Amino acid sequence: MPADLAVIGLGHLGLPLAQAAVAAGVQTVGYDTDPRACTELSAGRTPVEGSLTASEIRRMLSGGFRPTTNPAELGRVRTAVICAPTPLGADRTIDLSAVGDAARALAARLRPHTTVLLESAVPPGTTENYLLPLLEEGSGLRAGRDFHLACSPSRLDPGNRTHVHSNTPKVIGGLTPACTESAAAFYGRLTDKVVRARGPREAEMTKVLETNFRHVNIALVNEMAVLCHDLGVDLWDVIRCAETKPFGFQPFRPGPGVGGHGAPVDPGYLPYNSRTPGHPLRMVSLAQEINGRMPQYVIQRCATLLNEHGKSVRGARVLLLGVTYKPDLADQEGSPAREIATRLMDMGAQIGYHDPHVLDWRVRELPVPRADSLYEAASSADLTVLLQHHRTYDLQGLAVKAQLLLDTRGATPAGAAHRL
Repeated sequence: MPADLAVIGLGHLGLPLAQAAVAAGVQTVGYDTDPRACTELSAGRTPVEGSLTASEIRRMLSGGFRPTTNPAELGRVRTAVICAPTPLGADRTIDLSAVGDAARALAARLRPHTTVLLESAVPPGTTENYLLPLLEEGSGLRAGRDFHLACSPSRLDPGNRTHVHSNTPKVIGGLTPACTESAAAFYGRLTDKVVRARGPREAEMTKVLETNFRHVNIALVNEMAVLCHDLGVDLWDVIRCAETKPFGFQPFRPGPGVGGHGAPVDPGYLPYNSRTPGHPLRMVSLAQEINGRMPQYVIQRCATLLNEHGKSVRGARVLLLGVTYKPDLADQEGSPAREIATRLMDMGAQIGYHDPHVLDWRVRELPVPRADSLYEAASSADLTVLLQHHRTYDLQGLAVKAQLLLDTRGATPAGAAHRL
């Protein structure tokens, strides 16, 4: 059965988009090259940790959603949205290989008048310099004349029940004005407001700015956290006071590291063959360096606290609370918990963990013991470290039970624990 929409890539971006489309009455097919993902979805289970729930998947299926590994389905839709992952490589450049694979699969079956949209996080120029040639060469069609092409970067905030697809403005930058309007017509079915960018590069750069804004500001408060600890200043009280300013300030809070799928992007390093600006964003590079140091700073604080209480890291029983990157989600993408656990293990500590959303956790492919009783585990541990504040945690009660508690999120009552 033909569908109106093909979502290419059924991961953290694709599944929520497909959910929003089905809810809006759009006949949607989801394409992924991973047979396991499609099997899980067809059975009403989520294949992506921390994404949609099983009940949400079942509602999508009952609404007509069809997951498939058959690329022929891509030639039967009016709109195709590429939601392929774009992870950072070892050299800190974005890996576009999954976007390229999606483009080739689509190009071989692309029909005239189809609207092709890119939602993956990419550096500026990717739509025109990387995606467009793949689509044109593989299809024999011309973008802007035979089919529409536009970029509309995702603004997904996992777990956010307030800002969802329907009330989050969608930025759209088309190759031509007609491409922009075609994309706007599609997204207008899913969201209350569309924002037209001047072109694809402006839309791509919007995502770069939004992501880097978050990382730079988190880096600022992470540096403030270290400074305030050295000076004996309560940073959390400073932030509480500063956020009362009605202009010129937006509160960010420090933590043990920065996780999530929105990695900082430096457009000075483009991952495809093209002329590059050659001017890296020094602020972004510095922010990445600062945020990347936070797990080591947490280890330093752990060692100091243990030492102050007459204990060594070697042989100490350390309980880590919350190993996900975001509160109240199972998603572990980029969470600093694994690096912190690895460093503590290297120093000879005995690691355990507790997380209501993660029933099995492995570090270096080895299972980490999970605490069944949180209070008992905290009372027997030499040090308990709160890495993520899930709402199910009774931090006041935990502070009473724990021998020693390090709160990296500033979530415990003042004076109840050692704060970052």
